[in-house]
Amino acid sequence: MFRSALLVFFSVIVTAFMATFAALLPFVSPGEEKVHLIARIWARMLLWITGVKVEIEGIENVSSDKPQIFMANHQSDYDILIVLAHIPGQFRWIAKKELFKIPIFGKAMRNAGYIEIDRQHHENAMKSLEEAAQKIREGKSVVTFPEGTRSKDGKIKQFKQGMFYLAIQSGVPIVPISIIGASEIMPKRTLMIKPGRIKMVIDKPVDVSPYTMETRAELIQLIHGVIVTNFEKGATLGKKDA
Repeated sequence: MFRSALLVFFSVIVTAFMATFAALLPFVSPGEEKVHLIARIWARMLLWITGVKVEIEGIENVSSDKPQIFMANHQSDYDILIVLAHIPGQFRWIAKKELFKIPIFGKAMRNAGYIEIDRQHHENAMKSLEEAAQKIREGKSVVTFPEGTRSKDGKIKQFKQGMFYLAIQSGVPIVPISIIGASEIMPKRTLMIKPGRIKMVIDKPVDVSPYTMETRAELIQLIHGVIVTNFEKGATLGKKDA
């Protein structure tokens, strides 16, 4: 308990410092790319402080010369750190609006060009998707958790449709990502942190060109199936190794 409290304390201190730096940096040296780099450093620092090691499989599936839409399952706040720290290159988050309301931290996210999405209001959500489309046209990848929120029971929930609309309309391939073990490091609705190992499986990009808005359900099912399969496979191997 004391160890976990200490880890949380140092994590809060580092987060406050890095968020303040990212919020103020544009006044000195503007540029979303620079703020995103700070976010990556912040994520790596927190993983190191809390003793979390990450095993990556499929890093070759990340393109360095064309945009992609990364979709990952979501079971813990550590999912954010893992993606930030280990997906190379420039990308922009599509994140729930509540995160942007956090003082300083929300400002830092906006400075990085991350995109706020309000899933409770369709019109606002569509504006967010158009903003994401603009980022893609600029050559940047985007990252999202298609479940919309963290899973409560450890099972991967059904996916929201918005990001698949964006993928089909933009023609950008979807890269399915399975994050295994994050809920054991820091479960939902708790500040308890348990050092350990997490695995991230980055599967091959899925070409969306054969799909239309009328057949998007098939694309959703395909991506969901890939993420679930890799997640369950990784979780099973993890139990055997333990």
